[in-house]
Amino acid sequence: MATRRQQSEDQPKVRLTRENLREAAAIFRYIRPYRGAFFFGLVLLFLSTLTFLIFPYLSGLMVDIAQGEAEMDLSLKDVGWVLALVLVAQGVISYLRIYLFAIVSEKGIADVRRALYEKLVGLPMTYFEHTRVGELVSRLTADVEKLYNAFSITLAEFLRQVIILVAGILFLAIRAPQLSLIMLATFPVVIVGAMLFGRFIRRLSKERQEELAEANNILNETMQAIQAVKSFTNELFESIRYGRRITGVVRIALGYARWRALFSVFIVTFLFGALFFIIWQGAYMVQTGAMTVGLLIEFVAYTAIIGGSIAGLGNFYTELLGAIGATERIREILKEDSEIDVQGSEDLPAAPVKGHIEYDDVHFTYPTRPDIPVLKGLSFNVEPGQKVALVGTSGAGKSTIVQLLLKFYQINEGEIRVDGKSVRDYNTTAYRRNIAIVPQEVILFGGSIRENILYGKPGASEEEIIEAARKANAWDFIQTFPEGMDTLVGERGVKLSGGQRQRIAIARAILKDPAILLLDEATSSLDAESEKMVQDALYKLMRGRTSIIIAHRLATIRDVDQIFVIENGRIIEQGTHDELSGREDGAYNTLAKLQFEPI
Repeated sequence: MATRRQQSEDQPKVRLTRENLREAAAIFRYIRPYRGAFFFGLVLLFLSTLTFLIFPYLSGLMVDIAQGEAEMDLSLKDVGWVLALVLVAQGVISYLRIYLFAIVSEKGIADVRRALYEKLVGLPMTYFEHTRVGELVSRLTADVEKLYNAFSITLAEFLRQVIILVAGILFLAIRAPQLSLIMLATFPVVIVGAMLFGRFIRRLSKERQEELAEANNILNETMQAIQAVKSFTNELFESIRYGRRITGVVRIALGYARWRALFSVFIVTFLFGALFFIIWQGAYMVQTGAMTVGLLIEFVAYTAIIGGSIAGLGNFYTELLGAIGATERIREILKEDSEIDVQGSEDLPAAPVKGHIEYDDVHFTYPTRPDIPVLKGLSFNVEPGQKVALVGTSGAGKSTIVQLLLKFYQINEGEIRVDGKSVRDYNTTAYRRNIAIVPQEVILFGGSIRENILYGKPGASEEEIIEAARKANAWDFIQTFPEGMDTLVGERGVKLSGGQRQRIAIARAILKDPAILLLDEATSSLDAESEKMVQDALYKLMRGRTSIIIAHRLATIRDVDQIFVIENGRIIEQGTHDELSGREDGAYNTLAKLQFEPI
């Protein structure tokens, strides 16, 4: 319920130090290929800013020419031509600057996104067990977006405001030194006060948004679980809970409104007061002949621009801090040790594997639960081409055995060997290309049927895809769809039935043509007709392959070569179905009686 608040609390408060500036600068390696465009853009930024500062000077000059008080022998027409040339130059320079920074930001951030994604998909399973998916998505979206804004807008605008501030103050000090001293004594104090005021108001605004997010979370939860709400007749409870949050939103919003009102008073009274005091002083100097009207207009324009740059520096400074924090969280991911090299895996062939599997005194505990041993000295042997089944109650360690074979985790003690070679010594990508899995809960990608089958072998021909679909008993139902292979399966395959999804998964495995096949009771949630079709497809798939079946329904494993009964991380029985069924007091026989004998 407190997702938004938790995320904001999880994000570290960034302080601008030499250390984190140096570390944040490391992210600039992603724009190194585009450094020419970046530095040329900086040059154009400097030129466009200085060009912009000419406008107030020309405005004051035109007024002085009109009143006959100009220092230079120029006509209004001459100034008009100069102004037109400056406008054209400013337009051209600004266009080129914005386009160059767009090249740097778009291409550089695209490289960051690619690097992050490749790093994420190459990380081991243990990383995803202690990191929330929402946090990862946030880093790929919100944090990268902050970095994009920093490259494309914030950094350039921050430098622009610095140039305006320095150049504007120097220009005023030369043109009107007396008024400049008054402005420097009063204006910055007011601006800094406004920045501090604004920061406090932004904090209140953030609190209001967080409270509103909490209320929206309640709304989302209620709508998603509306059947549960109505089943338990908790409509009133949810209404009270939502109403309490809305009351909190109103309370914070009214406090926010009061401070905004005070801020408005501050702006009118002090900010404009300081500005009008400077104008009043300048008008007095015009009256006494100490300065011209044009110079006064020029001075007021520069003062307003400098004031805006000071306020802008505060905003852009805050955004840069956010971008530095975002780079820190991005670099945390990029520093993680990858399980595989994604870029180096494209043309890597599958390791030559026959399928002889040996578990030798394997001990294992999950990294997230180091105090709970899962496997306790487990040993067994599977010959190439054999079909074996893992049987046992939930939590016995069946799925863990399969995950360790896939090298999802590192074992604590013992050894797992394939064809006499430790799985540790295989290249992970080359090794996994010999293994296919058909899970109990099939997850398809949201593309077409063809794309989902191709996932087993991306470079397969159309003939190979159709042949795999035929062997999986999927071709008949695929042909009934108007779009055939191009039928979209929907998110996670929701447009297909359970049996259809299973057969697509089997076709995917057939196309991969693995030496080792892992089946996680692929028929346990199907109706009788679908189960028969899927079971027939599985038999075809298992022929000639080393197959390990996680079995929940014993009727599906009567014909396997070996059954291992697992309890508390150890094998307590092994043998064929007939052998184990003949043991009156055996664990397998007890399970079989529970499933096969009528109640």
